Formats: sequence, C-alpha cells, structure tokens
Amino acid sequence: MLTLLHLLSAVALLVWGTHIVRTGVMRVFGARLRSVLSRSVEKKPFAFCAGIGVTALVQSSNATTMLVTSFVAQDLVALTPALVIVLGADVGTALMARVLTFDLSWLSPLLIFIGVIFFLGRKQSRAGQLGRVAIGLGLILQALELIVQAVTPITQASGVKVIFASLTGDIMLDALIGAVFAIISYSSLAAVLLTATLNATGVISFDVALCLVIGANLGSGLLAMLNNSAANAAARRVALGSLLFKLVGCLLVLPFVHFLAQNLHKLPLPESELVIYFHVFYNLIRCLVMVPFAGPMARFCQRIIHDPPELDDRIRPKYLDSSALDTPALGLANAARETLRMGDAVEQMLEGWHKVMSGEPRMEKTLRRLADDVNVLYTAIKLYLARLPKEDLAEAESHRWAEIIETALNLEQAADIIERMGSEVADKSLAARLAFSSQGKEELQNLQKQLQLNLKLGLSVFFSGDVDSARRLRRNKHRFRIMNRRYAHAHVDRLHQQNVQSMETSSLHLGLLGDMRRLNSLFCAVAYSVLEQPDDDDVREEYGAQ
Repeated sequence: MLTLLHLLSAVALLVWGTHIVRTGVMRVFGARLRSVLSRSVEKKPFAFCAGIGVTALVQSSNATTMLVTSFVAQDLVALTPALVIVLGADVGTALMARVLTFDLSWLSPLLIFIGVIFFLGRKQSRAGQLGRVAIGLGLILQALELIVQAVTPITQASGVKVIFASLTGDIMLDALIGAVFAIISYSSLAAVLLTATLNATGVISFDVALCLVIGANLGSGLLAMLNNSAANAAARRVALGSLLFKLVGCLLVLPFVHFLAQNLHKLPLPESELVIYFHVFYNLIRCLVMVPFAGPMARFCQRIIHDPPELDDRIRPKYLDSSALDTPALGLANAARETLRMGDAVEQMLEGWHKVMSGEPRMEKTLRRLADDVNVLYTAIKLYLARLPKEDLAEAESHRWAEIIETALNLEQAADIIERMGSEVADKSLAARLAFSSQGKEELQNLQKQLQLNLKLGLSVFFSGDVDSARRLRRNKHRFRIMNRRYAHAHVDRLHQQNVQSMETSSLHLGLLGDMRRLNSLFCAVAYSVLEQPDDDDVREEYGAQ
C-alpha cells in the first residue's frame, strides 16, 4: 500500500512540475510564444518545428497540446496547423525521453536549488519566472526518477510478474496496457521510461516493450481527449485529430512489431536503449508521414464534432477561457479580445441609432438588447480579470490589466448613452411626430459617422498599442470637439432665424450633441493610456463647457 502511495505521489509531482513549467514559460514568453505559433502556422514545416521547440520548453507533449487547444478554442490558431504543431510535439517528447535516459540525477537538485533562489529573490521579474521554470524542470526530473523507483518493487512482486509473464505476444493487449500506463502516469514519457526499465530488468521481453511503447503513445492521445472533454468544439477537434493520428500509426506498425524486434536485435546496443530509440524513430517517421494529411484530418474532425447550435442571437462571452488564468499573458489577451467584441456591439448600436434617426422606431428595442449584451460582456470581463493573480503580474501586464478594465468600462458607459439617445429620439421626436431640420439632421449624421470612425480607430489602438495611431486618434478627438461646437453654434443661429423645426427639437438636439461629445471622449480615452499622458481635455469639456 505504501509503495502504491509513493507511485501516486510521484505521478502527482510530475503533473505539478509540468504545470509549473508550462505556466512559468507562458509568463516569461507568453505573448512571444503565441506570436511564434501564429507566425509558424503559415507553413507546415515551421509549425512542425514549433511543436518540437515548445515541447522542449514545457517538457510535455500533453502540455503543448493543452496550450495549442487553448489557442484553437480562442480562434488564434486554425485547426490544420494546430494538428501539425501537435505532431511536432509528439516528436519533441520522444527526443526528451532520449535526453532523460542519461544520468541526470545531479541536475534535479541543482535546478530546484537555483530556481528557488531566483524565484524567492525576484519573483515579479523575468529572472524570477525563469527560476519558477527551473523548479518545475527539477520536479519533473525528480518525479520521473521517483516513478521508476516506486514501480520497481511493484514489478518484483510475484503476482505482477505473473501478469507481465502473460504479455507474450498479444500485440493488441500489450498496446492497451501501454496506453493504461500512460494514462495512469499522466505522461507517455514516464510510461516509456518505465517500459525501458522493465525491459532492462528482464520483467518483459523486447517485443512486449515495443508494443507498450506504441500503446503509450496512444494513451497520450486518450489523455488529451479526457483533458479536453469539457472544452469547446474547436479544442476537442484538436484532441480528436491527435488521437486519430496516433491510432492510425498504432494500427500500421503493430502488425510488424515482431519483424522490427528481430531486426533491431542486430544493432549493437542494449535492449533498454533500443526501446528508447524505437520510441524516437517511431514518432519521427509517423509524424512526418502524417503531416501532409493534417488538412484532410482537420476536415474530418470538423464533420465529426459540430459547433453547438446558437439557441438565440444574444451575445455571450466567447474568449474568457478559465484555463488561461494561470498564464497572465493569455488571460489578458482573452480579456482584450472580449473587449473588442464589446466594441463591435457598440458599433452596431451606433448604426442602430442612425436608423432610429431615419424613422425606424423598432430599432429602439434592438438598442436595448445590444446594451444588455454589452453589459453582460463587461460584467464577464470584470469578473474574469478579478480572478487573475495580480501578485504575479509584471509592470507591463498590470498596465494592460488596468487598460482593459478602463476600456471595457468606457464601452459599457457608451452603450448606456447610445441606448438613452435612441429612447429620447423615439419618445420626443418620432412619438410626437416632430422632425429635425434638414441641416440639423445632416449635422447629427455627420457626427455619427465620425464617431464610428473614432470608435474603430480607438479599438485598433487598444489592440495594437500603436503610438502613431494613438496620436491620430487624439487629433481626431480634437477635430470632433471643434465640429461639435460649430454645429451647436449653427443650431443656435437657426433658432435666431425662427426655424420652426429647430425650435421644436432644440432641447433634444442640444442634448444629443452633448451625448455625442461624451461618446467621443469615451472612444478616444485609450489614446491617452497608450501615450501615457493625462486627458486634460475631458476636464475642460465636462466642466469648462457647461
């Protein structure tokens, strides 16, 4: 019982070490790693190499698969290149298995010691997060060694020997047991190392070891399916494609296992090392052969797993993936993309308000619905960002966190203003059968068009942080303010000329001009955050102009 407890604790340590490495790497290289993956998807060889490289960083093809599926779930990476990246990850984990067969017992305590010094001394800095990665790597090495040590007494038990003795040639049974090994140990890497150890101690034959290795690869695919069982359809397609690639490779190679074993025996190497080399070349050849079929596999997975039907046309949070909260760079990117969806809804509201002005009172209900949707997104973004570990945010990430909150709040306030503007036009103008003057209506439409342009530019500045665009947005704000003031004076001139339509809609017209001035300030506020300058114009607008 104590031996089993040691095995379970070693597996738990392996899972925890993988988690620490993955989160540490993403906190240091998160945005850069995402950009590398997004650039690599253009060509399959680059995507394949990216999968190998990322797996070398995070020390686990399972972690790489989880990372890629999160990108696919957020529409950052398409399905076909994601499958190519996962194939590269399988090669990467096979290469890591070969590296870990060397005597690295001295490396684990060294990595943990150095990592703790850097992490505790400079936790918020890049060096501190690299220390976190070193701790995770040390724990992974230690966990793999503990797994082998914990399993060795189990394999020496008479009952277990009888079980392994029964593995004498049924290739399907042997492969299934290898898959179970990978699932139980939460790592195909640990299962392969364990298989090599069992072969070296004479517990299992070389033929059985090769079947277990093939099954361990299949088990890692099953593990990915289990991890993504609750994910959205896009993420489950990646896991399914990876599993099917492994299943095809398994079915193609298993019938020739005995033939391969006979030929590998001719090599002047110990059987335990031959098991590791077989694992490396099996994955390398299998993945290279499968790369050209990534496109057809992606189309097949899309036919098998359909997107859930939309039950209504209401806007709901789409990118706020809770699994990304441990990685601030990803979490902030998710919140930023959801904020852009708020901006799209506000833009629809501006177009709807224009239709209300054109005499379509039914659009008022659409404005109310869109305002409710914007409020739902704002609440979701606010709660999502509140769950981010603020103590782990670097200075730039803290600035981005505040920028996202401020922009989302500005858009939520803008939605409320536009909704009120639509209600006022419908109640005071359309219901009372009052009409704006032709000049006044044209002026309001010009301001509405300029507001849409400023909103689009503001969202671009928010997403890109481009300084030149921010300066252009600031100039647009000043031009809009001047235009708004000129139109207000023109309205007063029409009142002096006793224009009946202007007199009947005067309070509504001036109120709309004020609301549009506030909308412009909300849309352009992000420029001052990017330029890191105070927005003194808003103070003059809100108090000096009143």
